[in-house]
Amino acid sequence: MELSNEFLDGFKPFLFYFALVLAVVVIMLGLSYFLGQRPHSHSKDLPFESGIVSVGSAQFRISVHFYLPAILFIIFDLEVVFLFAWAIAVKQAGWPGFIEISLFVFVLLAALFYLWRIGALDWRTQTQKRELKTLAGPGGVTNKKEFKL
Repeated sequence: MELSNEFLDGFKPFLFYFALVLAVVVIMLGLSYFLGQRPHSHSKDLPFESGIVSVGSAQFRISVHFYLPAILFIIFDLEVVFLFAWAIAVKQAGWPGFIEISLFVFVLLAALFYLWRIGALDWRTQTQKRELKTLAGPGGVTNKKEFKL
């Protein structure tokens, strides 16, 4: 019985904080609903960009063919944190730390080489790759004036 009372006593600050946060959220949503503007008209609902009237639909697909290199950049960029931590503690790590970081860098380079070989770092779209193949002349030379990135 004493254990359950102590256990529940530990939750009292959490429950108080949860109730306080919930009250703030409800009050803010309620005030914005009651104090907010309600009138809507066709001209008010139109987007206005620096005096330019919108033309066409905003619902179109954008080719984001660079997302994979961007994600890979973030992943490889985070590895710098580990290298920085090792550089700070290089004296304490000694030779075992040097061997471990060398293995770590080797694995990173192997992963980077693998990604480069499979074409994950290529920014060109499939259409651009096809056009590049058709523009390749004798000896594999590409006429860059006709190829548009």
